[in-house]
Amino acid sequence: MKKVLLALLAIFAVTIFSVDVGIVLPTKDEPRWVQDEARFKSALNDTNYSVEVLFSQGSSAKERQNVEALLSKGIKVLIICPQDAVAAAGTVNLAKKAGVEVISYDRLVTNTNSVDYYVTFDSVEVGRAQGRFLVDHASGKNNPLYLYAGALSDNNAFLFFQGAWEVLQPKIADGTFRIINSTEAQNLKNKKNLSREETSKIINQITTDWSFTVARRKAEDNLTRARRTDKGNVFILAPNDGTARAIADAFKQDRDVKSYYVTGQDAEKASIQYIISGKQSMTVFKDVRLLVKDAINVAQFLLKGVKLITPQAYDNGSKMVPAIQSEIQVVTKDNVKKILIDSKYYKDSDFRW
Repeated sequence: MKKVLLALLAIFAVTIFSVDVGIVLPTKDEPRWVQDEARFKSALNDTNYSVEVLFSQGSSAKERQNVEALLSKGIKVLIICPQDAVAAAGTVNLAKKAGVEVISYDRLVTNTNSVDYYVTFDSVEVGRAQGRFLVDHASGKNNPLYLYAGALSDNNAFLFFQGAWEVLQPKIADGTFRIINSTEAQNLKNKKNLSREETSKIINQITTDWSFTVARRKAEDNLTRARRTDKGNVFILAPNDGTARAIADAFKQDRDVKSYYVTGQDAEKASIQYIISGKQSMTVFKDVRLLVKDAINVAQFLLKGVKLITPQAYDNGSKMVPAIQSEIQVVTKDNVKKILIDSKYYKDSDFRW
């Protein structure tokens, strides 16, 4: 009788603590990822699958611990947005060895065969949209251009910059823009298609590491070194909303800066308020509801043993990873209500108009 009771308790414990889908996100310190957590939990409420969301808090070691913890709970699918694209390879290898299906979410894990699918927005197109915005608002010649990028450890930073460079480079080469803060980019101003190594050198010089503090400090340093003729009416490629606000704050404080256009992405609430108030020029809206929905759909197919054929694929350095891409939209002061309020992504009362 005692043995039977113990066996039942063991089965009961496994039932309680087992998890179908494990989700690992980079950090809880950025609004974007907290938003993703809420969307994931909401999306899975309508299914019969259990889910657990963990945060790596900017640490690849913590990320590995999170995955190990989820594996101990018997996950069948891992959805992971890597803190460091390269370092995460060993972590997803652990999952694959345990027979788990791996979905790389938003950021691609590189240099491994263990990624089954990549759910993303078209990161190159995000960069193109940012570049087009700056080009569309520029006239004349010698417009000061300040370049900033994401983290070297994030493959998306390369894709964003690649897209922006495709659009900006011809206008740099013809003299519409004059690069102020990157000698590496200036040396390559006549080359449209950059190698990974060339892009890496530029990003190393202009990286914000996705940090508000680093971005603000770098912008202030750039402005301190810049001549008055390097200011005036300026154009700024900022990689995302957090860095855009930091950079905008720095440029707004400089008395020699008469006006600026600054890009962003993610449609964070704080940046939407900046756009409404005229302190940020645009953001690339990546509807997390669509991205989460795509990730959950892929996960459910995998849980049912169904493999998907996708029209897109990304090279992660080891394999062409099948990819599902969600659409993007450019948000400005003119269309913010239509795109974000009417779609019920945000509420009108969230902002000061």
